[in-house]
Amino acid sequence: MRLILFGPPGAGKGTQAKLLEEKIGVRQLSTGDMFRNAIKNQTPLGVKVKAIMDAGKLVGDDVVVEMVAETISKPEYAKGYILDGFPRTVAQAEALDSMLSKRGEKIDAFVALEVPDEQLIARLVNRGQGREDDTPDKIKVRLDVYKKETAPVLAYYEGKGQARLVNGLGTIEAIQQRILDAVV
Repeated sequence: MRLILFGPPGAGKGTQAKLLEEKIGVRQLSTGDMFRNAIKNQTPLGVKVKAIMDAGKLVGDDVVVEMVAETISKPEYAKGYILDGFPRTVAQAEALDSMLSKRGEKIDAFVALEVPDEQLIARLVNRGQGREDDTPDKIKVRLDVYKKETAPVLAYYEGKGQARLVNGLGTIEAIQQRILDAVV
């Protein structure tokens, strides 16, 4: 299964993707984790994207698409994957669809977690991960960027008849069950 788990920062994509790995038997691929790892290890990519992420902005489509394409070509992703944090722009979604089409593959499901802004802000401020971009001011910038640059991805997949909207409020278990009901 090739699943895109979509939603604004703080919607629970990472939490749900990690839990779903076992349930559906495919690996999570988090572009955010990939970037944070590169930053932590001070790789050339990490140094480049740190300033961009610290400002609450998005890393360029070409860099992200290349990184994802390289990763999903690895044998451990042959059975499928859960994309968490990608695609973030319509251009990335189009590039993903094109890349998959050339491989004779497609996205099986696009699940959008819906959570009101006030809940997102509360979750991000309280999640305790120590991220430098989880301050109220930076969270508001990230949500603005999401609404302008990332939210249109939902319309793209709705237009293709692939989007499934899931209520992202409630217990982790209840949300997980809603996701499973939407994709299985």
